[in-house]
Amino acid sequence: MRILLTNDDGINAPGLKVLEAIARQFSDDIWVAAPAEENSGAGHSLTLTHPVRIREHGPKRYSVTGTPTDAVMLAVGVIMKDTPPDIILSGVNRGANLGDDVTYSGTVSAAMEGTLAGVRSVALSQVFIKAASGDNVSFDAAEQWGKKVLEPIIGMDFAPRTLININFPAMAADQVKGIRVVRQGFHDYARAAIVKGTDPRGYDYYWFGLHGIEHTPEHQTDLESIGDGFISVTPLQLDLTHQPSLAHLGQAYGGD
Repeated sequence: MRILLTNDDGINAPGLKVLEAIARQFSDDIWVAAPAEENSGAGHSLTLTHPVRIREHGPKRYSVTGTPTDAVMLAVGVIMKDTPPDIILSGVNRGANLGDDVTYSGTVSAAMEGTLAGVRSVALSQVFIKAASGDNVSFDAAEQWGKKVLEPIIGMDFAPRTLININFPAMAADQVKGIRVVRQGFHDYARAAIVKGTDPRGYDYYWFGLHGIEHTPEHQTDLESIGDGFISVTPLQLDLTHQPSLAHLGQAYGGD
């Protein structure tokens, strides 16, 4: 099995090393194509205003001077053009990708791009609690549970234009209660704190904070599962069409 690894935290991210160790439990044919720098929150963005370059770091190991989407596009269309991957694993992200936050996620978007290219794709993220953890985030749950959570799906046929989003809870591996297959949840809309500062010239600037966002857990969602100490496994789809609204809108525009 040929496995392509990518992420949004960058080629040198600790989570990518964790993902490589997990992937090597399934195959020795491992390829890496990741952004040269961190691209957290990049979403499904594509670089269009300047050239993107590929740098080779060793056999089957490359960085891309662009977004996670750029990395997957160049991996599939250039680097692995003659040897396409059987599956793409994106992560292990440093931080949660739960609920509606998947729309901001470069990790999930890399898996979306793989899905668009016709390659089965999985996003993996390690939740952590303390906002200013730096590089001290523990990937213990992902390291110890990664193989177990991927094993049932690594060779599975995915439904067309779907991907799988996996999140590991912020706790020691031996405290994880198990794995739940659940739907995507939604936060209450109270975005992360906006932290204001002033630069040396007296101009204001802003950071988007990373404190926890309040949400109302619903039954069998990714948010609830992580809160309960379970790994969440959520199938996502690329089709964002709200089917029930088609007829209603059609009538509004004079359709049958």
